[in-house]
Amino acid sequence: MLVEVAAPRFKPYTRLTIQQAPQWAAMPTHLQEAVLVVSRVLPFRTNQYVMDELINWDNVPDDPIYRLTFPHEDMLAPEDYALLRDLVLVKQDEVAIEREVRRLRLGMNPHPAGQMTHNVPSIDGVPLRGLQHKYKETVLFFPSAGQTCHAYCTFCFRWPQFVGMDDLKFDAKESNELVSYLKLHPEVTDVLITGGDPLIMSTRALAGYLEPLLAPELAHIQNIRIGTKSVSYWPHRFVTDKDADELLQLFRKVVDAGKNLSVMGHYNHPAELRPAIAQRAVKRIVGSGATLRMQAPLIRHINEDPAGWAELWTTGVRLGAIPYYMFVERDTGPSHYFRLPLAKAYETFQAAYQRVSGLARTVRGPSMSAFPGKVAIDGIVTIGGEKVFALQFLQARNPDWARRPFYAKFDPEATWLDDLVPAFGEERFFFQTEEDEPHRVIPIAAPRAQAHAATAGDGAGDIGTLSTGT
Repeated sequence: MLVEVAAPRFKPYTRLTIQQAPQWAAMPTHLQEAVLVVSRVLPFRTNQYVMDELINWDNVPDDPIYRLTFPHEDMLAPEDYALLRDLVLVKQDEVAIEREVRRLRLGMNPHPAGQMTHNVPSIDGVPLRGLQHKYKETVLFFPSAGQTCHAYCTFCFRWPQFVGMDDLKFDAKESNELVSYLKLHPEVTDVLITGGDPLIMSTRALAGYLEPLLAPELAHIQNIRIGTKSVSYWPHRFVTDKDADELLQLFRKVVDAGKNLSVMGHYNHPAELRPAIAQRAVKRIVGSGATLRMQAPLIRHINEDPAGWAELWTTGVRLGAIPYYMFVERDTGPSHYFRLPLAKAYETFQAAYQRVSGLARTVRGPSMSAFPGKVAIDGIVTIGGEKVFALQFLQARNPDWARRPFYAKFDPEATWLDDLVPAFGEERFFFQTEEDEPHRVIPIAAPRAQAHAATAGDGAGDIGTLSTGT
C-alpha cells in the first residue's frame, strides 16, 4: 500500500519570528544581535527550506547562503551600528529607532540608475507608479500582490520594496494601466513581471496579470518574463505546492498563445541548484514550454569563486536552463559590504567562462546596470601603452549606443561605472554631455502612432525621449 507523503509547508521567518527557528538557539550571541539590529534597516526574511537545506550551519557565519540571507554587523558603518544597537537593544525607543532607520535608508541610494526619476512612464501626464520603461523594447511591471519574496537576499537592489517606505515603492494593484500603456506603445515587445517576486502569488492571482497580455490587441508583445528567486528559495512552488500543476498549466497557456514565456531565475550560488527538488523544478519549468534563464550578481562573501559559477552554469545547462547574466553588484543598499573591484569581476567571469562548454557561453558579463544602460566589461587590455578597460553597452537608453565599444583608464579600485574616466586623454565618454549633465534628455524619432504620447509626461519612459547620463 502506497503511503502519500505530505508536501512540505512553506514556513517563513522574519525579524519578529526568527527566534522561533530551531537553528536560532545555536547561533552565537553576536550573530543574533546583528540580525536583530541590522534587520531594522534592511529587509530580512528567510524560510525553513533555506535554513534546513541550503545553509551549512557548521560553517556559519562564513557559509555563503547564510551571508546571502542573514544580516551582518558590517553592513552598517561601525558608528551607525553602535548607535542603532543602543537604540534597539538598550533604550528601545521606537520613535528614535524609526528616525535613525529612515536616515540610514535614505543614505543607501534607495533607487539607483534613475528608477524613480527617469524610468517611470506616464499616460496623459499621469505617472504610472507600478511600471518602469527604461529600454525601448521592454516594460517592467510591479504587481502589488508580488511585492515580497520567499526569502530576501541581503544584497537585493530592490530592498526599498520591502521595508515599508511607501514613497519609495513601485506597485500596481491591477493590470489595466499596463495594458493601456502597452496599447499605446507597439514598439514594446517584452514585458517583465517583477517585484519582489511575482511567484509568491497564487497561480490564480498571477493569471490575472498574465492573461490580459494574451489579448489580440497586444500581439506586439512577444515575450513575457517573470523575475523570480523562488527557483532557489522555494522550488516547491513548481513541484509540490497545491497549485504547482496549475502554475505550469498557466505557463503552457502563455506558450500556446504564441508568446515566449521566460522565467528569469535568480541563482546566486551553486548550492541553490544542488538539491533534488531544485533540479526537479527546473525540469518542470522547461517541460512546460517556458524557458529558464539564470542570472545573478557577483557578490563578495558569496560567489567570488569561478569554480562555483562554472558549476552553476554547467548544471543549469544540463537541466535545460540558459546562463544569461553575471551582473556587477549595484551601488545601493550595503553595497560597500558586497562590491568587488571591476578588475576582479572581469577576472572571475573570464576564469569561469573558460571552464564551461559553448552551451554555457550564452552568459554575458560582468554587466553594470547603470544610469545610461547595461555596460559590459569586455576585457582588460593594453592599447598604445595604456592599460584600459574595454567596455560596451548591451542595452542603452539611446539604442544607438548599443554595441559601441569605448575605453576607460584601468583602475584596480573602481567598482562602478561612475568610478571610471575615459582613456587616451578624452575628456568624457561619448554618452556624456559637454557639461557632464547626467540627465540631459536627447530626443529620438517617435513612431507616428505614438506622436501624442511622446509629448506627455516628464520623459521618464515616453517613447519620444530617452535620457542620457552616467
